[in-house]
Amino acid sequence: MTAPVRFPRFFVTSPAPCPYLPGRSERKVFTELKGAHADQLNEALGRIGFRRSQTVAYRPSCLDCQACVSVRVVAGEFEPSSTQRRIIRRNEDLVATECRPWATEEQFELLQRYLGVRHPGGGMASMDELDFADMVEHTPVTSYVVEYREPTDGLRQGRLVGACLTDRQGDGLSMIYSFYDPEHEARSGLGTYIILDHIRRVAAEGLPYVYLGYWVEGSPRMQYKIRFRPMERLGRDGWHRIGRSEQDALIAGAVARKRTADADGRPAKDGTASQYRLVE
Repeated sequence: MTAPVRFPRFFVTSPAPCPYLPGRSERKVFTELKGAHADQLNEALGRIGFRRSQTVAYRPSCLDCQACVSVRVVAGEFEPSSTQRRIIRRNEDLVATECRPWATEEQFELLQRYLGVRHPGGGMASMDELDFADMVEHTPVTSYVVEYREPTDGLRQGRLVGACLTDRQGDGLSMIYSFYDPEHEARSGLGTYIILDHIRRVAAEGLPYVYLGYWVEGSPRMQYKIRFRPMERLGRDGWHRIGRSEQDALIAGAVARKRTADADGRPAKDGTASQYRLVE
């Protein structure tokens, strides 16, 4: 006799200020990831726009806004721009290593430097080492941390300059959270390079996609995602490729927003699962 299928229970968070667009509020629908089939559930939810934060899968469920759009890069057809090729050449000597999801002091110190420069006053700025360990280690799915180090001097490991918490899925990789040295004078573009390396990894395995999470048109700090092509976005009737001319226009708009963006301290990424609170 076949055991009955147990569907996950979904909940909705209380409204909170939107971390991407000033003057708006956000809600999220979420469910718990647990048990022997957590990987399969996480992958199925990822294909319909959910993201993982520790043991929770969530997606926006805002009443009057659909600005958050799930996007993924088609790895096998990826075409690096001239700027992206320069970033690859500048950083191709970095040593990338897949590590088990175990937080280290060195990673935490790098995260603090990153948040202090890129997201001061943001929702994650107050994270301590225990919060960081929870973010990395509390995973019910197949995850790892990719560390990016400068070459060894022959005596010790090279300096850690970047890291990314990554989920492995049947159709590619989902980049959960990346951070890097934001003030390395010789290695500008580290954040872009981490994405480029994930695209290379997925293509080398013959898998189709790198999931980048949510792209939010109008949010300057989220515009970097639109620069990778070809790209697909999730709509009401499934995933569709963004046309070249449309993406050209979106990239041009992203460049303009970057020139006018100010450091308002608004976080560009989701943080720990502690933000998920049920509506009373």
